[in-house]
Amino acid sequence: MGGRVCGWALRLAAGILSAAALTGCGEPVNNSRAAFVLIDISSDYAGELQKAQTLTNYLLANLESGDSLGIGFIDNSSFTERNIIARATFDHRPSVTTRQKREVRAQLDAFVQRFRVPSHHSDITGGVLLASDYLNETKAGQRYLFILSDLHEDLPPWLNRSVGVNLEAIEVIAVNVKRQRRDNNDPQAYRQRLAGWQQRVEESGGQWRVVNDLARLESAVVLR
Repeated sequence: MGGRVCGWALRLAAGILSAAALTGCGEPVNNSRAAFVLIDISSDYAGELQKAQTLTNYLLANLESGDSLGIGFIDNSSFTERNIIARATFDHRPSVTTRQKREVRAQLDAFVQRFRVPSHHSDITGGVLLASDYLNETKAGQRYLFILSDLHEDLPPWLNRSVGVNLEAIEVIAVNVKRQRRDNNDPQAYRQRLAGWQQRVEESGGQWRVVNDLARLESAVVLR
């Protein structure tokens, strides 16, 4: 009798340990990262394209194999494939990753060089929709949306942008939010634009921050 009880107790203990081990073996941690750079080319902001090149160079230097990068632009109607400038998921082979990064940089440089006419309107919401779709499709563990814009949305009358945006698990970083000439007369308008976008992002499940000085980008935004 004592031997049977002892054997049962040993089997029970082994079962508990096995269950504990299985509980400890959860899903593997997803450390991949995805970033999207959204560039405003409307008339009030188009002169800032070099800032987009600087930001992209920073991201290319920090993203690694398995990470993804997309670049797009904001114009009159931004939720289209033609608004994508470049995109890539970097290969596990270092030589291929190096080539992909060179191609992304070349595609952005070519866009900047051939750019001539700023857009009359700025469909920022459409650009955010485009970027969030890209970031969510990557299924990366960390997702970043960088917006280079004055954040003044000026939609053409035919566009409907009364639609929700899924920014869950996306960190939105407004970079170089340029002050408009009219903001000098009414500084509160600038603050209200920032506050309005912060509210929209956070209500859509995202995180929000502003980095106006590109020199501070590395210390302010750590790509985990």
